[in-house]
Amino acid sequence: MAAAFTQTFVAGPEHIDVLGHVNNAVWVQWMEQIAVSHWEAVAPPAHQDAFVWVVTRHVIDYRGNVTQGAVVEGRTFIPDPPHGARFDRRVDFTDSATGKVLVSARTTWALLDKASGRLQRIPPEVAAPFYDGGES
Repeated sequence: MAAAFTQTFVAGPEHIDVLGHVNNAVWVQWMEQIAVSHWEAVAPPAHQDAFVWVVTRHVIDYRGNVTQGAVVEGRTFIPDPPHGARFDRRVDFTDSATGKVLVSARTTWALLDKASGRLQRIPPEVAAPFYDGGES
């Protein structure tokens, strides 16, 4: 089973668009932030030194909005084993006040070797921490 990772986000004035709610681009930034935080929380330093992840695709469903000051809980996990140099990541953002899922995404990430800048097939030992254990 995939190990999930959670992180809390607060909608600040810099996140709000002309419609008075969190801008869609901010949700994408938060997706990247939670993915990086997940990597940094579970990957050993040697893996963090050797590899970097880049996003190759986002598929996002926007189901609701929040306004300034709202607190959302982000939850991410890797639902399926890697495919070569890539794996998909799920990210869901829930309104902490209502429990409603506001934004749900499936993003695809590719592993790069930092030294060469080239795609790297995901080694089993790099994928393993994302499947061991439970919620963070």
